[in-house]
Amino acid sequence: MTVPAGTVTERHQTPPAVAEASSKLSSDNRRPPVRAWLQPTVIALIVVAAFIACYVGLQRDPQPHQVPIAVTGSDLPGEIRQALGDAVEVHPATDADTARSALVHNDVVAVLSADGPDQLRLEVAGAAGASTTAAVSGLVDAYAHGAGAHVTTENVVPLAHFDSRGLAGFYMAFGVTLAGFVLGSNALGLVSVLRLRHRFWLLTGASAAIGTVAAVISGPVLGAVPAPLLPLILTLTLLAAAAAFTTKFLGTALGPVGLPVTTLLLLTVGNATSGAVIGADLLPAPARIISALLPPGAAVRAINDLSYFNGAHMSGPLITLTLWAAIAAILIALHPRLLQRRKAAA
Repeated sequence: MTVPAGTVTERHQTPPAVAEASSKLSSDNRRPPVRAWLQPTVIALIVVAAFIACYVGLQRDPQPHQVPIAVTGSDLPGEIRQALGDAVEVHPATDADTARSALVHNDVVAVLSADGPDQLRLEVAGAAGASTTAAVSGLVDAYAHGAGAHVTTENVVPLAHFDSRGLAGFYMAFGVTLAGFVLGSNALGLVSVLRLRHRFWLLTGASAAIGTVAAVISGPVLGAVPAPLLPLILTLTLLAAAAAFTTKFLGTALGPVGLPVTTLLLLTVGNATSGAVIGADLLPAPARIISALLPPGAAVRAINDLSYFNGAHMSGPLITLTLWAAIAAILIALHPRLLQRRKAAA
């Protein structure tokens, strides 16, 4: 058919709104990638499996291993070493005063001495942990029963009145670690709002506030942790900073997987092996090594040492906490430069 001159031919075009709706419908009908379903499920299963395995598994059958005890006398140390084997680590002491000094400085958890014919005297540090002292008492009672001796037990370093189960240090460390984790998680969402140096100031200042609040509540307010206030604030500030900076770094470097990894590392493995619920001397060998190297375990040791043993072994835990916070902060500062180098190389 011939179109008359001057007539405009109409072209059927799809209106923009209809095209957009059609494109959206087509996009909505596409099947989501398998990874979108699989990754959150696998991460959740790993977290719950690790949590149950650590907290329940470690308490399933705790066994004493190389628990340090001081033993006085000429023959008794050898007899105890032969009778109890690897369950204890015997520290021979020349006299009762030397042995008791080792006990109050947290070098040993108990002192065993002869207290007359067929009489044994066991002095324990209850502040070393109920599970640990109970294990030592059980071992000594078994030895005494076989030797036909009677044991008198005295708690030389008891727990605070408002911490009769010795768990205040664990709950304090858990709470501060959790607060540091939440702080670091929130800082991940502030990249477009705060510059890097401002985020550093935020993490540092908020960590100090977390440590101060936790120390004041648990110490002067509740009376459950009899540690000197200022050293306790320093310890808890370092713990909060270690958790916050580690969370920030892993979340930045690993993306969506970073927070679950931090949860496993600090909140699950770190707190479960901290040695507060189950004494460190009753943990399996790998867990004992991990316990001293992770921030929660270092913090629990520092809190206990400050509270009951005059800070005799504070340097190790404080160095551990400082290294975690400092190394994580350095890695956060270097991360943008490393990304730029990778992009330039690509």
